[in-house]
Amino acid sequence: MLKVLIKLALAALVANAAYRLGTAYLSYYRFTDAVAQSAQFGTDRSRAELQRRVLELASQYDVPLAEDGFTIRRTDESHTIIDGTYLQPVDLLPGYRYPWLFTVHIDVFNLKTPKPD
Repeated sequence: MLKVLIKLALAALVANAAYRLGTAYLSYYRFTDAVAQSAQFGTDRSRAELQRRVLELASQYDVPLAEDGFTIRRTDESHTIIDGTYLQPVDLLPGYRYPWLFTVHIDVFNLKTPKPD
């Protein structure tokens, strides 16, 4: 009986950690998808406007991205690259919070020429 209770407790801990980490990754994927879409279809925005949009999306998806936590580069008129990292605290075990590192790398080509800065 004790073995069964220990196995159930371990299964509950693993399920809890998987749920918490899965939720963090779901926010990450939704955020990166929204940022890629904004970069690809936001060619009429300046770099500063695109930076504000990325920060709005980070707030919307509960991503702790700092204003200086990412860079936006436009290599030519049709190529936008957004790079950044952030630490998301994830409760893997009850009472144990682990800072999980997420890396954002968006590399898109635009069909229209971007607005000059």
